[in-house]
Formats: sequence, structure tokens, C-alpha cells
Amino acid sequence: MANSVTDICNSALQRIGANTILNILDNSPEARACNVAYDSNRRDELRKYRWRFAITRVVLAPDATTPAFDYTYQFTLPSDCLRIIFPSDYQNDWLVEGRKILTNDGTSLNLRYITDVTDTTLFDASFYNVIAAALAIDICERLTQSTTKKQMVIKQYQDDIAAAKLADSMEINFVDSPDDSWESARV
Repeated sequence: MANSVTDICNSALQRIGANTILNILDNSPEARACNVAYDSNRRDELRKYRWRFAITRVVLAPDATTPAFDYTYQFTLPSDCLRIIFPSDYQNDWLVEGRKILTNDGTSLNLRYITDVTDTTLFDASFYNVIAAALAIDICERLTQSTTKKQMVIKQYQDDIAAAKLADSMEINFVDSPDDSWESARV
């Protein structure tokens, strides 16, 4: 999906019935509203969910400096990390403080996280709809002075989130569990 920031902003503007723009840097009320709200909404929506297109993996080495107390090691988060995704089997004691992960296990840290994706050509189609709806919510009252339109866009946002979750659930490879003796006896 080769969409630009301006395309996403125009989708948001269309959702609220506002004039579209040629460029997010235009000197119009619509462009200024989008320019102010776009980046914070993009980051917020990336952080809220485990968007598969935004997940990345790294192996971190412990920092040379150690925490002052309670933990033995610390790891610096990557600069583009918006949200940490630890594996469900990660049982070690850990804590996030600022841009550091504190833990007592210092060999290395296998980290999955949501990265700060800015290249719109990498966005999933569902994310495109969600970010456009989130942006529309944010700019709606400023441009339309209509709380009714805002409520309609909020409903559309909720529908877009539900559709994105449904699509995401279909992209997981579930392994069938072995037949239970009770289940196989009935067959």
C-alpha cells in the first residue's frame, strides 16, 4: 500500500467532511491541524496494539553501567522502541525505567518491540484505516465544531480497530492440540 502522510490526512479529512489538502505542509486550517496531530496519533496507534508490520527483534547486550540498587543489570532500549513485547515464557524479573530495562539476568536480552515506523509504504492496510480514523477524531472538533460528527468518527474508529484485530487473528499459525482421549473416543 503506497500511501503518503498526505493521503492518510486526506482520508481523515474526508471522514469528517472537511476540505482535502495537497500537502501536509500547506497553509490551510486543514493542513495545519493534520500537521500538528499526525505524528502523535501515529505513534499512539502504533503503541496501542501489536501491529505485525511494526514488530522487530533485537538481541541486547547489557550496559557497562549497572543500576544503583535492586537489579544487577540494565539494558538500553533501542531509540525507535515504542513498546516492548516480551515473550509469554519470559519469567525473569524485569522492570522498565525510562529508556532502560532492569533485570538480574545479564547475559543478553532477546527483545521484541514495536518500532517507530514512519515510512507509510510499510503500513498495513488496517493500520492505514485506524490511523486515519484516529486522526479524524483528533481534528474533528477543531475543523467542524461538531460533536455529532466526532461521535460518528469514534464509532468508525472502533469498527476499524475490530476489523484490524480480526484480520490479525487470521494471520497467526495455530498448532492443533493433540487429540484428547475423550474427544477421540467420541469419534
